[in-house]
Amino acid sequence: MERARFLIVMAGGSGTRMGASVPKQFLEIGGRPVLQMTIGRFVEAVPGLRVITVLPEDYVRMWKDLCYARNFSVPQTIVHGGLTRFHSVRNGLEKVPDGAVVAVHDGVRPMVSPGFIASMFRMGGKFPAVVPAVPCTDTLRPIVRTPEGSLARLEGRTVDRNCIFAIQTPQVFWSEILREAYTQPFDTSFTDDASVVEKAGTGVTYVDGEKFNIKLTTPEDLRLAEALRPVLGY
Repeated sequence: MERARFLIVMAGGSGTRMGASVPKQFLEIGGRPVLQMTIGRFVEAVPGLRVITVLPEDYVRMWKDLCYARNFSVPQTIVHGGLTRFHSVRNGLEKVPDGAVVAVHDGVRPMVSPGFIASMFRMGGKFPAVVPAVPCTDTLRPIVRTPEGSLARLEGRTVDRNCIFAIQTPQVFWSEILREAYTQPFDTSFTDDASVVEKAGTGVTYVDGEKFNIKLTTPEDLRLAEALRPVLGY
């Protein structure tokens, strides 16, 4: 039997580095809220997808009002965010049954393509944990910030960029695997869902990500996404 398909869209952060008056998931690109764009990509790519939206409790009403004002009628289960991303994902997983395929995606990655989303769900039907990664192309240096605030290189240390990849979302899992992994106590090493699953003992299948599947963190990222939108046909 084919597994039901779920999306947990992570929009529980405050986005302080963006410097805006509202969390970055509610800012607009091309006249649409970022979170609307993100969810819309997934609904376009995966028919019958069930959406769980994780939001800061104080902004649930704002999101509902935005959906009404923009006639964005995608059915969603709203879940309150937790103290950390780990706790927010765990809250979302309470709404996902065993036996499903579940994608966890950053709500502020709206440039992900529907074709890539569909391919991730296809892979998720075959493998219990599938995670996208893109190679690092910059020259890397081990550098620390001194007590005076300047930058200093750590002499004698090198980094092979051929072994360094940036991890993206969506990360796609068999739901029973992810739910079991999230019964572990919180650990500061849990920076994404793959790290939680790997610590629980499940191997992860890494696949090539998308170059323009950027996470909006700073005002410069928002301007880049606005410039990419017509180029990518969004």
